[in-house]
Amino acid sequence: MRDEELRRAIEAVVLVALEPVAPGLMAELFEEPVERVDAVAVELARRYERDERGFVLARVAGGWRFQSHPDQALYVERFANRDVSHRLSTAALETLAIVAYRQPVSRSQISALRGVNVDGVVRLLEQRGYIRAVGRAEGPGQPVLFGTTEMFLERLGLDSIGDLPPIEDFLPGPDAVVELEERLRPSVGD
Repeated sequence: MRDEELRRAIEAVVLVALEPVAPGLMAELFEEPVERVDAVAVELARRYERDERGFVLARVAGGWRFQSHPDQALYVERFANRDVSHRLSTAALETLAIVAYRQPVSRSQISALRGVNVDGVVRLLEQRGYIRAVGRAEGPGQPVLFGTTEMFLERLGLDSIGDLPPIEDFLPGPDAVVELEERLRPSVGD
């Protein structure tokens, strides 16, 4: 298969796919080596970026998919939120972040970190397909352990959980911690 034919075949399959298409599956469909399919997909992605298209060919959740260009997010968000908002609450986002960074994690561990009961929020995140049961902890009661799903990776535009930004980027520095401790410490004579 010539390069141009392979490019067109990749575009056609990725365009109609509902989920990211793994390079291995495309290699099987096109009867080409996985490395060649992946290399052509990378070249296509660079071409779209160079041409400043409104979409990109992105590597997400172990496969390739078309998605809107990040700099078009404002317009896409306006379009997507015209009628119905499916946004997650702050509580749901906090819970999802805990699952993403601490997985596998139990409900009680999430509750301990958040300081509130998270049963309803965990159910919501499961129903929406962002988290799922990935096993059971050893010990008393063998609580269910949760982890993120492929949909989570897909919605965040990540190829793997390792692509999450380091948690340290979100934590306050040592100076802020000292300042907070001083403000919370009761004064002598109180």
